[in-house]
Amino acid sequence: MSETISTGAARLERRMARGCEFLGSEVAILCGAMSWVSERNLVAAISNAGGFGVIACGAMSPELLDKEIAATRERTERPFGVNLITMHPQLFELIEVCGRHRVGHVVLAGGLPPKGALEAIKATGAKVVAFAPALSLAKKLVRSGVDALVIEGMEAGGHIGPVSTSVLAQEILPEVASDVPVFVAGGIGRGEAIAGYLDMGAAGVQLGTRFVCATESIAHPNFKRAFIRASARDAVASVQVDARLPVIPVRALKNSGTELFTAKQREVAASLDGGAVEMAEAQLQIEHYWAGALRRAVIDGDVEHGSLMAGQSVGMVTKEEPVADIIAALMGEAAAALEKRAA
Repeated sequence: MSETISTGAARLERRMARGCEFLGSEVAILCGAMSWVSERNLVAAISNAGGFGVIACGAMSPELLDKEIAATRERTERPFGVNLITMHPQLFELIEVCGRHRVGHVVLAGGLPPKGALEAIKATGAKVVAFAPALSLAKKLVRSGVDALVIEGMEAGGHIGPVSTSVLAQEILPEVASDVPVFVAGGIGRGEAIAGYLDMGAAGVQLGTRFVCATESIAHPNFKRAFIRASARDAVASVQVDARLPVIPVRALKNSGTELFTAKQREVAASLDGGAVEMAEAQLQIEHYWAGALRRAVIDGDVEHGSLMAGQSVGMVTKEEPVADIIAALMGEAAAALEKRAA
């Protein structure tokens, strides 16, 4: 190893030290929780390669999550986390499952946690990580006692907010990075970007799209091929058709499934109009729709009618390769970038 790369690697190690200590991993890279993709095989592979895998609970029942955590534990002795959706009707039962398995980190997504959720997680001994799509929410979450934050920009795949990663990082990192570890997510596909966010004060990063085509990912070959063929502009955000139904936009590759979601929104809005469902139930129906549409694409390989959730970094996914190679490439790029900046 040349002196240049080793010096860059040392700088990278120093900048990632806080994130690695928090996660208990060798590199401060979380894998984004992608429903049907971030399951036992990919999660274990990422943790085994030195990163930090996160199980996507999504719409799973407590029984299914129990089995998924146990199966992941059979595949890795390294730390991993579980991502829970705050609007899940059985959230507290899911927290209990995580507690029984002594999961060390619970990641909460989908809005502010309901009353008592943070306390319930902390009572199990786990650390709480929460998503902060705005500075005001970041400060509120820190005050409420979360242990770390993920700030995710609109370039990300799946559910997204309205602000770009670079703007969120500039707004939030100077204000809260000294209080809790902050992980930056959305549109990150190369190590140079990782180095940039670490230099700005991030404790680490979260990547999802970059790992979809990992050899260890169980995603259907059709799903992986769609990612490898796609460019950044193919990953588009869904459109909201009814202002009364506050649907969180979802970024995915363009296909017929995009139009199917528009039709689903109209159907749910009509149910809302007719008083057949309450707002919370309407939003849950949308969540279940996405879970089903994603399964059709990821598991069954229906890339025309299923949902191809992908971030704009999809253009940097060019082949199927092992998780260890992806992480090694990212770390090499980040180390080289830090070395150049110091020169």
